[in-house]
Amino acid sequence: MSRLPRFALLPGLLAGTLALAACGGAQDSSEPSGTAAPEGKTVEIGITQIVTHPSLDAAREGFKKAIADGGIKAEYEEQNAQGDQATATSIATKFAKKDLVLAIATPTAQAAAQAITDVPVMITAVTDPVKAGLVDSLEKPGGNITGTTDLNPVEEQLKLIKEIAPDAKTVGIVYSSGEVNSQVQVDLATKAAPALGLTIKPVTVTNSAEVQQAANSLDVDAIFVPTDNTVVSSIESLLQAAATAKIPVVTAEGDSVKRGGMATYGIDYEKLGYQTGEMAVKVLGGADPATMPIERQEELQLIVNPKAAKAAGVTLPEALVSRADTVIE
Repeated sequence: MSRLPRFALLPGLLAGTLALAACGGAQDSSEPSGTAAPEGKTVEIGITQIVTHPSLDAAREGFKKAIADGGIKAEYEEQNAQGDQATATSIATKFAKKDLVLAIATPTAQAAAQAITDVPVMITAVTDPVKAGLVDSLEKPGGNITGTTDLNPVEEQLKLIKEIAPDAKTVGIVYSSGEVNSQVQVDLATKAAPALGLTIKPVTVTNSAEVQQAANSLDVDAIFVPTDNTVVSSIESLLQAAATAKIPVVTAEGDSVKRGGMATYGIDYEKLGYQTGEMAVKVLGGADPATMPIERQEELQLIVNPKAAKAAGVTLPEALVSRADTVIE
């Protein structure tokens, strides 16, 4: 296994604050260890998701599994905003009377934060909860919101590009101008790129229909795909553009590699959702979200897709494939 310690990978912007929350699964000593809601009670949980794509879907299912494993009898209402922020706000307002709310991805988490102040809100698939205005700090959220971050090791992922294409000089990034989550990753990439001999060329979109045109507009040696919900939900159109240009595509998470990306050091979103669900079980047992640090996944996996690379005219180095945790055939 070539899993990388999470600490070793965290680049500059959040390294310090995440390190403070490094206990990962650590909980405040004042938290009760309760594992279930009052006996016989069916808990009403609202799940709001910004858009459909495999990573977010996996996080949702992982969360529900943890709730069941925790002995919680739950009744779910699941809503998808289909990428529309106004719809996300409407869903959050509707969920304000639930016993607990799960907000998947930054836009829905921001909507929930605005509309729900006296019900626990669990978040997941959020890159930077502080910059998104969701919590006071990672170690002490301070309000009714806590959960997990999916901050990925952007610098290490850029190194994969250099390993696949050593002569690469320019890397294109297509991302949504409306996602704080994505801007954080672009900033991290821009900061890390010079030391790797790379220049980042970003281009923004406002919806998924613009992704292919944006990708086609790039004149670059490789493409990096951040955990941008708008882009990932339509990644096939970006991959098609990259295949036409015969350039490598490195993604920020594993599900996008399964869909045709070529490599990543990524987290497992189902496990991340499960981790969030375990935190929710504690909250339903009486723990205070205000004192529960934002958690993260401890281990990352190298995932490669030689078949997709070959189809795009790119050859993955054998040394890279041989040390991968998962090879998509």
